[in-house]
Amino acid sequence: MTSKVNICTELRISSAPRLSLSINPSLTALAMITDALAGRARGLPQVWRRTIQAAVGLAGREAARPLAVPGYSVVPDSVVPRMTVEDVSVQAQIEMLHDMHPSWLIDDLERTFGAGSPPAHWRGVAERPDQWLRGYASALADVWKAAEPLWRRARPLLDKEIERVGIAAVRGGQELLLGALSDRIRYGEQGLLISDVESGSFDLGNRHIVLLPMLAGQRAVIARLDSPDAVWIAYPLSGAEQLWHRSAAPATDQLSELIGPIRAEVLFSLDRPMTMSMLAAEVKIAHSSMTRYCHRLHAAQLIKRQRRGREVWIERTERAEELIHLFR
Repeated sequence: MTSKVNICTELRISSAPRLSLSINPSLTALAMITDALAGRARGLPQVWRRTIQAAVGLAGREAARPLAVPGYSVVPDSVVPRMTVEDVSVQAQIEMLHDMHPSWLIDDLERTFGAGSPPAHWRGVAERPDQWLRGYASALADVWKAAEPLWRRARPLLDKEIERVGIAAVRGGQELLLGALSDRIRYGEQGLLISDVESGSFDLGNRHIVLLPMLAGQRAVIARLDSPDAVWIAYPLSGAEQLWHRSAAPATDQLSELIGPIRAEVLFSLDRPMTMSMLAAEVKIAHSSMTRYCHRLHAAQLIKRQRRGREVWIERTERAEELIHLFR
């Protein structure tokens, strides 16, 4: 039996840090990929781990494997979404991967791991960079297809987080805020200590800290501490646990009066995309009956259906989201 060693990356801070906040959904997609597909469990609820695993195709699952090999946390910049103070869409990240020339990825691997052969878990990527870029782009697209409805519902929580960070920045509560972002982050006498599988040490200097809230497991942290203009720290969005599971609210009864009890239950169950079989099991009705109810909901423009291989995936439309928001 091996003893557990506490390894941390240190960010030394000599004065009250300047804080800002950025909304970047691509980091949520990356955190979900790392947790559900690459094997680095960070507290993503099991139902969402299964959803992500079912949503991503073989090429995407293969591309995710190098991201969380035991003993390594450093990855090439190509993997981490562009971090800017402006909102960046997941689609923009996917397009960037499609536009990236394979030689750029090879150069990125050399910048990250040095000249010569990269670590064993990245050698397959170096041998087939174009294949990896396509696979990783497909993984991002598949994950975001499943997670985007959850992100839309998180908008009120994101607005509260913007307010919380702003208050801390104005009233001098930066240290308290930073120390409460995650169980894996501590604010000590010298600055921040971030629990990691690889140690490192950085000085904040004159840079500011940009915080990026994610919909991720409670132990998920993604940090970039070596950028020349700013330090970037992505962390779990406060209060997000209320989004992970469908709420059993009386709104279901109110919506039932409008569209019928089974169809209301179906809509409330679709807090994430599901296959027809998953949905039938969730609502506890026969597959044939679920097909009939989904046909009517589709005709009313309340659900969308998409065939992926042999499965038909169901998700709520914007119209359905607005309807549920109204009753909630």
